Amino acid sequence: MFTGLVEEMGSVRDLVTVGEHTRLSIAAKLTRPGLALGDSVAVDGTCLTVDELDPDGFWVGLSPETLKRTNFDERAPGDRVNLERSLLVGGRLGGHYVQGHVDGVGKVVAKQVDGDSLRMWFTAPDELVPYIVVKGYICLDGVSLTVTDKDGSRFGVALVAYTQQMITMPHKPIGASVNIEVDVFAKYVESLLEGRVERDRERA
Repeated sequence: MFTGLVEEMGSVRDLVTVGEHTRLSIAAKLTRPGLALGDSVAVDGTCLTVDELDPDGFWVGLSPETLKRTNFDERAPGDRVNLERSLLVGGRLGGHYVQGHVDGVGKVVAKQVDGDSLRMWFTAPDELVPYIVVKGYICLDGVSLTVTDKDGSRFGVALVAYTQQMITMPHKPIGASVNIEVDVFAKYVESLLEGRVERDRERA
């Protein structure tokens, strides 16, 4: 479980594919101390398991499912990535409940300076649009954000000055991809309602 509050911007050191096995190497300073083999780390919002450690960073494996759901296949050495270690029991939850289970990939479609804030707009896959609501939570590249606008499959967020300094998103150009995780509670509500409708049909 994560909060969507980025601890640091790390960088990709290597992306290696041998046969069907893909591994990703990340350089990290703030998140590296205290990491142990088997720990979970959110890399651009994707929960990944540390399988190798070295003094300057760590390695993780990328399953075919992860590669299908995320934008990791676009990564190259030197790319910046948002990093967050898993939430400690009893720790502060400053963002929202983030699982690190990416639902799909969206695109940056517009950027606009608004005072000391930066407004950004994105498109989302059609199947994720119903879960996106104005003033609701959304996780983009591992960052917990509040939806400020929505128009069809297009939605917007506002990044305050401090957030802009701590995450990779302000540096993304128009057309760049982002990993999207919608609010898990919305998915639970949908599942419960679908189950109720199905039971009502069986009783009819």
